[in-house]
Amino acid sequence: MTACLERVRAGDNAAARDLVDALAPLVGKIVGAHLPWRLSADDLRQEIFMKVFARLDQYAGVVPFEHWVARVALNTCRDHQRGEQRSREVRWTDLGEQEAAVLESIAHETAAPDATEGIAARELAERLLATLSPDDRLVVTMLDLEQRTAAEVRELTGWSITGIRVRAFRARRKLRKQMEQLQEGPRP
Repeated sequence: MTACLERVRAGDNAAARDLVDALAPLVGKIVGAHLPWRLSADDLRQEIFMKVFARLDQYAGVVPFEHWVARVALNTCRDHQRGEQRSREVRWTDLGEQEAAVLESIAHETAAPDATEGIAARELAERLLATLSPDDRLVVTMLDLEQRTAAEVRELTGWSITGIRVRAFRARRKLRKQMEQLQEGPRP
């Protein structure tokens, strides 16, 4: 990777393509997990690579290059999430028919959802996660959905482990409150 980076810095276009090809799976995985609501995954990946190449001189070599790129990708996703002016609350009327059915089954602790309800459950979870701030959403997604450790989150974000745990605790509390409000709120 170091030799490829030096060739890119020297202006070798073939090395730049090789670098993009090598990093595409990493960037694609991060974009897929943290894609803002109204943005194309292709556009976001392209923006991330533009930032990587524009800031290549800022890479000091202290951490592995892949970690540096992952941090650029996460920060770019978070910046776009911050820019979205979305409601911080989900109401019953916002839910689709299947999402409402999933919420009802959760409230009444009925049998496990079938495949179509599984998709609706994921959509409901995404709606609820969207009510969180980008940083809270990032921590909950990485810890609870991606099953990363606090140390891995620290590596990718630069935050302290204590800060990560506190943020996760508060974010989960906000999600529980949002679920309770949904279950108790008026229904059509």
